[in-house]
Amino acid sequence: MTGVRFPAAVRLVEVGPRDGLQNETGFVPTAVKARWIGMLVDAGLREIEATSFVAPARVPQLADAEALMALLPVTPGVRYAALVPNEQGLERARHAGLETVAVFTAASESFTRHNIGCGIDESLARFVPVVRESHRRGLRVRAYVSTVIGCPYEGPVRPERVREVCARLLELSVDEISLGDTIGVGTPASTLALLRAVGDIVALNRLAVHFHDTYGTALANICTALDHGVTTVDCATGGLGGCPYAPGARGNVATEDVVYLLEGSGVRTGVDLPRLLEAVDFIAAVLGHAPRSRTAQVPRGRLWWPPGGTPSPTGD
Repeated sequence: MTGVRFPAAVRLVEVGPRDGLQNETGFVPTAVKARWIGMLVDAGLREIEATSFVAPARVPQLADAEALMALLPVTPGVRYAALVPNEQGLERARHAGLETVAVFTAASESFTRHNIGCGIDESLARFVPVVRESHRRGLRVRAYVSTVIGCPYEGPVRPERVREVCARLLELSVDEISLGDTIGVGTPASTLALLRAVGDIVALNRLAVHFHDTYGTALANICTALDHGVTTVDCATGGLGGCPYAPGARGNVATEDVVYLLEGSGVRTGVDLPRLLEAVDFIAAVLGHAPRSRTAQVPRGRLWWPPGGTPSPTGD
C-alpha cells in the first residue's frame, strides 16, 4: 500500500456475537455462544461486543444476555461490551458485570424511526440517563451512529449531518463514537469526506469505523480511515451481520480479512489468524452457512501466515 500511512497498531472491536447473531434467524444455544467467544479470546481478540440488553421479545436471538455473560471467560485485558437501549437495559447490564455499554442512533431520521421506533432527537434524549448513570458507576460508553454514508430510505447522507449528531453525542460525554456504514455503500472518497467533517470535532482516538461490505469496498475504506489517523476498527468473525431495517445490506467486514490485511502491512492487531479461523469454522458450522470472507475460503493447508511467508501448517 505505497503512500498509505498505517499506524503501528490497530485496536479491533469484535462485534460478531452481537451484531452478527442478531441477524441470524435461529437461536444459538447459550453454551455454544460462550464457547465461540472463548475461542475469539484465545485467538487474541481483547474487545468483544458479546450481546444486547434490549427487550428479549425484540431480539430473541440475544434473549439470554445474562446467562451468556455468566459463562464468559474472565481473562485479564479482555473487555466485553453490550448494547443497552435504555435505563432498564443498563440495570440488566450492570448486574451482569459489563464494563462497557453501547448506545445507538443514526444520522438518518428515517432509519432511526425504522430501527428503534423514534427520531434522532428522542433517541439522544433516551441516552442522557443511560450515559449519566453509566459514568457514575464507572462504565465506559460507546455510541454507534448508523447510516453515516447512505440510508436505505433517504439515499446519500451528508457528512455535515453526521457531524451534527456526533457533536450532540459529545455533549453527552460519550467515550467513543463508532461511525457505521450500515448499508455498505461507502468508498474511500466518501469515507475521507466523512472523516474530514467529523474529525474536526471528535478526536481521532475517540473514533471507530464500522463498515459493512455490500460492494466489497470495506477494506479499502478501512485503509482510508487508518491513513487519516483512525486506529479503531469494528469487525465481525466470518463477515456476520447485516440489518433487518436495511434491505440488501451485507454483513460486517470480516475480522479475519482485516487481520490478514493489517498484519501483512506491518500493523499489530494481537490476533493469531489460524486460531481465529478455528473460531470462524466453528460458528459457520453452527449457523449452517459458509463465512463470507475471502480469507476463510483459503484451504487451511495453503494459508499464508504471516502474510507473504510460507503456508502455515494448519491442516488440509
